[in-house]
Amino acid sequence: MAKSSTTLRLSTEDDTALLGQTLARFAKAGDCILLRGHIGAGKSALARAFIRERLGADTEVPSPTFTLVQVYDLPHIEIWHADLYRLTDTQEAVELGLTDAFDTEICLIEWPEILGDLVPENALNIELCAGRDAHLATLTYDQNWTDRLASIDQHA
Repeated sequence: MAKSSTTLRLSTEDDTALLGQTLARFAKAGDCILLRGHIGAGKSALARAFIRERLGADTEVPSPTFTLVQVYDLPHIEIWHADLYRLTDTQEAVELGLTDAFDTEICLIEWPEILGDLVPENALNIELCAGRDAHLATLTYDQNWTDRLASIDQHA
């Protein structure tokens, strides 16, 4: 399936938060958002803004670095925020229940490389890159995301 790509310049932390908030507004059941990038690139900040947009600005959003997965309940859906940095095997992700959540929940996955072939085909891939003056976010997606990302595309 053909993939499209958009690169956004994130000049401030507020820009990263705005991207997370924007994605949260139209994310739906079965969406998987893969957050890639080096430590400090903004993966957790984007996920935190996403979750707070859906649950409220005062929602505590701890990093799932040690718990591996944090689950947030919404009416009729859950948000799964996973940090797979410490996993060593794809099977560990399966044991966490992630592959089941891909079909029915909203999943935000930091360090998704461990998933290998388990990555859902229609996942939104976000590569965050820290630069001297700004961060860059490259979004790669399929037709499933095209209409929903149209407003973001116009500002790229």
